Amino acid sequence: MKDRVTAAREIMHYENGEMKRRTDQMVTEYPLTVMLNGREFVTLVCTPDHVKELVIGFLASEGVIRFEKEIKRFTIDESLGFAYVDLTHPETLEQKDYTKRVIGSCCGKGRHFYFQQDVKTAKTAVSQIKISPEACLALMKEMQSGSGTFQETGGVHNAALCDTDQLLLMRTDIGRHNALDKLYGHCLLNGMSVRDKLIVFSGRISSEVLLKAAKIGVSIVISKSAPTELALQMAEELNITAIGFVRNGSFNVYTHPERVGI
Repeated sequence: MKDRVTAAREIMHYENGEMKRRTDQMVTEYPLTVMLNGREFVTLVCTPDHVKELVIGFLASEGVIRFEKEIKRFTIDESLGFAYVDLTHPETLEQKDYTKRVIGSCCGKGRHFYFQQDVKTAKTAVSQIKISPEACLALMKEMQSGSGTFQETGGVHNAALCDTDQLLLMRTDIGRHNALDKLYGHCLLNGMSVRDKLIVFSGRISSEVLLKAAKIGVSIVISKSAPTELALQMAEELNITAIGFVRNGSFNVYTHPERVGI
């Protein structure tokens, strides 16, 4: 599905008093309906790469599964846009917390349901890792410069799992929450530990993004953009260090500044 991430389109471009025809690259949107134990569960609108990671990360984030081994069968019909997931414990679906949801590429669609499972799935950070200001700036620069799809289209969010020295894994998506779910799904599929790891992120730190980070299990979130007040309240409660506006050699530390060492 990698070749479907972008599509060429002929456009008219205006610059310096002239209108010229040219070809530009657009990021694609892919509706993916998840069928869980034979029942329609959710439709995710996403960038069509790393979709297995996305589905597994989403299911874990929602509390449907905790480990990859709980999935008995996983198949994808790319042409029709369906992912079929059979769990080892079908009775999970009988819980009243789960209903059909449609989540668009903008995070706001999820606000009516995503608090239901958060008490069970959000983790209070316990790591005592520290990061230097220089490392914060360097990791953000590495993530931004390493996203070819963003450089080409300007239409995706970037999320990276890092340690305090280097970027370990990066994912992109039109939905910032999707990019985080892809990271989570990769960790579950590959048994990758998140102990003493952090997330570097291109979008704003909303309450949903903060909760996604808490569910993954990291203790530091570094963003190029701004946080919301609700996200910072949650970060305080969950012992997560929130760092924002990482740009032009500066940044703000909003919560738990003890993890940022000079």
